[in-house]
Amino acid sequence: MQRLTLRRRLSYNTSSNKRKKVKTPGGRVVYIYVKKRGTVPKCGDCKISLPGIKPSRPMQRTRMSKRLKTVNRTYGGSRCHKCVRDRIMRAFMIDEQKVILQLVKEHKRRERLSQAAK
Repeated sequence: MQRLTLRRRLSYNTSSNKRKKVKTPGGRVVYIYVKKRGTVPKCGDCKISLPGIKPSRPMQRTRMSKRLKTVNRTYGGSRCHKCVRDRIMRAFMIDEQKVILQLVKEHKRRERLSQAAK
């Protein structure tokens, strides 16, 4: 195997400086620098990988079309379906709690009025 010269100045074997040997059509063996693998975004609440989204690097994501970065749902591409369901349920239950508190307050007021009338 012949010796290879680096194409960049960085000589350390860091995660951003991975390289592989490739034979060119001219017969020479040269280094090709390998880019880092992309990752799938994680849910902001439960930290699981979001299905339906293409793995990519952050800069690559800026050049990707919208359909590759999201799913067609509220919070699509940011939260998983379970967390979205929990958020909707929580908001609904909070509203229901407010209505129940109002009804209890109204019931107590009517009781006081009926007792005062007697």
